[in-house]
Amino acid sequence: MKEWHKKDVSRESIQFLCDTYGVDALTASIMARRGITAGSDVLYFRENDVRFLHNPFLFCNMEDAVDRIKNAKDEAEKILIFGDRDVDGVSGAAILYTYLAQNGYDVSWRLPVGDDTYGLSMEAVDDFAKQYGTLIITVDCGISNVQEVAHANELGIDVIITDHHNPPETLPDAFTILDPKLENSGYPFKDISGAAVSFKLVSALRFSETDLYKEDVSLLNVRPAERNGCIIECMKVHNLVATASLSEYIPDGTASIAQTKLPAFLSGQQIFVWNERTVKKQLAAIFGSGVEFNVIDFRPQIAAMIPQLENANLLAVKDMSKIAKYSETPATELEGFYNVFVTFAEKKIATKQKLESEQDDLQLVMLAALADIMPLKDENRILVRQGLASINSGKLRHGLAELFSRLNMTGKKISSTDLSWTVIPSLNAAGRVGRSDIALAMLISEHGDEREKFAEEIIALNEKRKQLVQDASSVTMSQAEESFLQYEKKLCVVIDERVNKGVTGILASRFMNKYSVPAIIVTFIDGNTAVGSMRSSRGLNATEFLDSFGDFFINHGGHNYAAGFSFERTKLDAFIEKLQTLAKSITLAEESNALEIDAELPQKYLTPDILSTIDSFEPFGEGNREITFLSKSLRVLDAITMGKSERQHLKITFDCGKYKFPAIFWGEGERLGRDFNKGDSLDIVYSINRNTFNGISTPQMILADIKTSNS
Repeated sequence: MKEWHKKDVSRESIQFLCDTYGVDALTASIMARRGITAGSDVLYFRENDVRFLHNPFLFCNMEDAVDRIKNAKDEAEKILIFGDRDVDGVSGAAILYTYLAQNGYDVSWRLPVGDDTYGLSMEAVDDFAKQYGTLIITVDCGISNVQEVAHANELGIDVIITDHHNPPETLPDAFTILDPKLENSGYPFKDISGAAVSFKLVSALRFSETDLYKEDVSLLNVRPAERNGCIIECMKVHNLVATASLSEYIPDGTASIAQTKLPAFLSGQQIFVWNERTVKKQLAAIFGSGVEFNVIDFRPQIAAMIPQLENANLLAVKDMSKIAKYSETPATELEGFYNVFVTFAEKKIATKQKLESEQDDLQLVMLAALADIMPLKDENRILVRQGLASINSGKLRHGLAELFSRLNMTGKKISSTDLSWTVIPSLNAAGRVGRSDIALAMLISEHGDEREKFAEEIIALNEKRKQLVQDASSVTMSQAEESFLQYEKKLCVVIDERVNKGVTGILASRFMNKYSVPAIIVTFIDGNTAVGSMRSSRGLNATEFLDSFGDFFINHGGHNYAAGFSFERTKLDAFIEKLQTLAKSITLAEESNALEIDAELPQKYLTPDILSTIDSFEPFGEGNREITFLSKSLRVLDAITMGKSERQHLKITFDCGKYKFPAIFWGEGERLGRDFNKGDSLDIVYSINRNTFNGISTPQMILADIKTSNS
């Protein structure tokens, strides 16, 4: 019997969310139970605009990467993009390659194919050196390639690493590294995909084409102090990032500017003010008319774009800022100034071509986030929402348009679930069977007939992948069961050369879900090398677990719950022995049998209108499960079993007053006539989705559990 758990939340916390963010009480109660109460978290559930994405120059090394790439163009250097074989790596490589190719760079690309190992290879470095190449940019890989990067350096090749995997203790000696998981990366959100890092690099490169790149700007404001005198506050802005601030209290009476920090802070800066006439008058009153400030009045410029700001002061501006609305502390006038300055700058440089290219990129970033199971929080929510909106606008980027057509997905609204079940497995299939090059070629080809051909090949490769998974499952099932018991129900380990290298990750996921323990699948390539995938759960960090093997592996790395590795076949016995030793010290978190309920819905709420509340929490996925509701005393109007398998399903219709609500209870057909009958009243826990038939969508419950009312 499952436990039903609904977290207690106070009326005050719900009312605060309603009053502060303008949400209804039901939405506020769901947010409170999910811990979405901090302004920074609420922002990403309420807003969709790309303006709320983190600035790419928050990466400490972004400017170095941009300058090195731009220098490569100026010096007519050859650039190689080296990506990974999965959807994330292919998407990120397509984003970066498309930008560089369209902007006159001498660029080529390479991905692991066939039995190539993960990450940058010595062979790839040597082949590029023979072509007199001088710059390699990795995408979704590279953070563990210490030896390969060192080899590139010996050959006079610079390497820029863009990655998002957990960094090892020893980092490659690359020209520069962009990885949000680096402790000193500077980037405020660690859980973006590899394609998102590539997107950030391209966004920075686009910004570098504008006059604002590397411009040093200071925003200056003068306001009265709480006590006598005034406060002069300044903020330095570089690449639209606030890099430093200064606040000087000046008592009443003429002061000497030399005794303040202002000259040193403002030296070499363009100084922007809000209402030049007023500010200059204030400064003259403070420092005397002999001190001249060369300032630029920003208000007329922004007023040309936003007319309602023509006569507004900074007090009004800060209150209009959407970002300020989500701040944990009241926004200052200077912060309001900065927010509107960034908004103006971004709109000013947003050409039609830039916006269209950005939308194409976001479609791939969205697919990568879903494919790599990135947590759907922070800016990932905007990246996925924007990508979905772009796809549903009907303007599919090249390559995706042809693939969607082959999958019969054109002309209907696409959800993240649709993509996870159809498009992503198809794109991933190419890499899993050793032909990742086909997926990338489809996404970057300029010729429609080529893209059609590649899309058709990908569909065929996906069918091959399905067969490989089925074959691998059937031949390893008994070994998985035996290992689960052998490792005292702490691990599931399969070692079998009949498993195709490309499906080890899928198989590991299947056995992890079946046995609810971390799973490791190992196979062999070239007869001499063992390669494996690990999928983890219940609190066991996969990369840390593999790190405990020391220098055993040829290479290894990944994420907290998904990692890969390789080692020499001669070490197989030592690998098994080490696993058996480590397994004894593994402590797995307890599995929870509780159904976490987000809100209780009375009958009057059970109408199609409830979909709008659910939609506000989309997209669902990792870190943001579907909304789970509880309703009590719903009368069963009708119930039938359906399906021809051993475990039949239930289709139930509930009487909800004005609306009769359909529900599906998967695999629970035997409960009709045993636990309830037509006419009974049930308490139910469920989620709600859309059931689309003949182009018409209606809400449908998906039941998680039921109890007879008052039981």
